[in-house]
Amino acid sequence: MSPTSAHASYLTIVMQPILFDFPEAFNTERLTIRSPRPGDGPKLFEATVETLNELRQFPASLPWAMESPSIENSEAFCRNGYANFAARRDFPLLMLLRGTDTIVGSGGLHNPRWSIPAFEIGWWGRTPYLGRGLITEGIEAMLGFAFSSLKARRVEAFSDDLNQASCRLCERVGMKLEGVLRNARVDPDGTLRTTRVYSKIS
Repeated sequence: MSPTSAHASYLTIVMQPILFDFPEAFNTERLTIRSPRPGDGPKLFEATVETLNELRQFPASLPWAMESPSIENSEAFCRNGYANFAARRDFPLLMLLRGTDTIVGSGGLHNPRWSIPAFEIGWWGRTPYLGRGLITEGIEAMLGFAFSSLKARRVEAFSDDLNQASCRLCERVGMKLEGVLRNARVDPDGTLRTTRVYSKIS
């Protein structure tokens, strides 16, 4: 496909992304990665509660983690995520152990800019399942999904400068450090946080 015809196909997506077809689920060796569905709320709630202490270490990056978790809020997230995925507005994704309904992490491809196309990738891993390479496996698959199914030309990640685990994961999956945004975010107590910008391009 020539650059001109490729760009024309991107413009078609920009005009009507709802017509862009791709799978709602895909597998890796150990994981099934899929959009949230109605009814996933209780399982997501369990995963969130188990991971809450770790999530709250970086409130400027994950402000939603500072709220009190509930099954209702988790179910609302899943239903809204399902609707947004179907409408091509946002692409939240759950990471489950393959062949089970056990959620080991959550992430997604957010803030689509279809004119490029470009996306922001984010994630968190459930505490009891960390250290096994599962989240790295999941993020590698999400990047593959972005570049192959969503035709991304750019995927970016914004990591707190002190979140070394997140920064190392970005580097493991081949994302490059583009720069550092000083005092780009603020904690609830007023502490200013520095953000690293990573990206991967097609």
